[in-house]
Amino acid sequence: MNAIVVYESLWGNTAEVARAVAEGLGPGARALRVDEAGSADVVAADLIVAGAPVFGFKLSSQKMRDGIRTNPGKGPAPDLSCPLLCAWLEALTPASGWGAAFDTQVRGPFGKGAPEIARLLEGAGYAPLGETEGFVVKGRHGPLKDGEVERARAWGAGLARAVQERIGP
Repeated sequence: MNAIVVYESLWGNTAEVARAVAEGLGPGARALRVDEAGSADVVAADLIVAGAPVFGFKLSSQKMRDGIRTNPGKGPAPDLSCPLLCAWLEALTPASGWGAAFDTQVRGPFGKGAPEIARLLEGAGYAPLGETEGFVVKGRHGPLKDGEVERARAWGAGLARAVQERIGP
């Protein structure tokens, strides 16, 4: 199975989850930042897993990025050079394959982004492979809550099993 995990990350938490998901998917799976995931990677993929952080109850937007740039607040500086996952998903050429979505979020009533990611993947022809998943970050900048990297790795392994069940040996 050829799988890619495409992610947007500002403080590194979503990148860490993406790498763990790719490890769980198995040999050959790669975690790619949005600007690293080219059309050749997409065309070759049987499975695209996509993930991004949640800000202000939804996926980040350019307006949110501009706000962070203008008022970074306290804490580590974000990597604002990472392109928006939503823009990448909206530009996906229609294809067929499997898709799965995750987000990183602060636990509580602060919104989810994975359902929107899944909707955009499905709109591009990638059939949903199981439920979306959210991984918990401690506060705005992280780090990830204890056990989340292991949970991401296990979720990736479950996705790999689900693909194998559907495509056979």
